[in-house]
Formats: sequence, structure tokens, C-alpha cells
Amino acid sequence: MVHALSEIRRVIVPDGILIDLRPILSHWPIEVISARTSHETGHIQDLPLGLADDRAANRSIAQAEQNGWFEREAEEFFSFYYAWDSPSEMEEWIMDEWQDFIELDKESKRATRSAWALGDADSAVRVGVNMLITRWKKK
Repeated sequence: MVHALSEIRRVIVPDGILIDLRPILSHWPIEVISARTSHETGHIQDLPLGLADDRAANRSIAQAEQNGWFEREAEEFFSFYYAWDSPSEMEEWIMDEWQDFIELDKESKRATRSAWALGDADSAVRVGVNMLITRWKKK
């Protein structure tokens, strides 16, 4: 990734801006929600590969900053919600899109399915992803 940041630095105009926007694993909460209520049913389990990717990205951007390529101007964390109509849709999405990085434990699966089945007609499932956004200025 340091190589990619070097290439980005090469093509950004002087005083240009780089936006680093990415999810950070942190046992994201799973909720069953409706217009009337919200109920936390578990947490996503972070897998070693996903945690290693987070560490590698952090090391790479720190190295780019140390090299004097970019200067951090602002940084914030915020929640971004992925939502599905049912627990099975969430489970399928995780298997298709995130299987190398996160997983659902049996208890969170069971609790989410149960809360959704007993919930209001408009119940949905969501995962609150911890996002990092950083604004970097090319030096």
C-alpha cells in the first residue's frame, strides 16, 4: 500500500487533497430496527485477516506521513449503517462480501433471527460499521 500512496502522491497536484475513507473493524453492532424500536442482538466477530488489513493500512498511511508525502488536516470516525430486510439477507451479504474479514457467531445469528421474527412488520436488520475519514494534504 505504501507503493500505492507513492503513486497517488505522484499524480496529485501540489497542495492536492487525499481522502482516506475506510471501515475499521471494531465488533460492529447488529440491530433489529423498526419505526418504533431498535434492539441490539449481537456483534460482528472480527477475523484475523480483516484486523491485519486495518493494521497494514494504518502502517502505510503513517509511513507516508513520516516520509513527508502528506499532512493530516482532519480526521473523524462515524457510523455507517448497512441495512437488510431480513437476517438471511444480512447473512448472505456477509458470506458474499465480507467472509474473509468478519463473521457472525451462532448466538448473534440466533438472537437476530428471533428478534426479527418477533418484531414489527417493518422490522429490518442493520450493522453499524465504524468508518474512518481522514483528509490529507499533499506536501
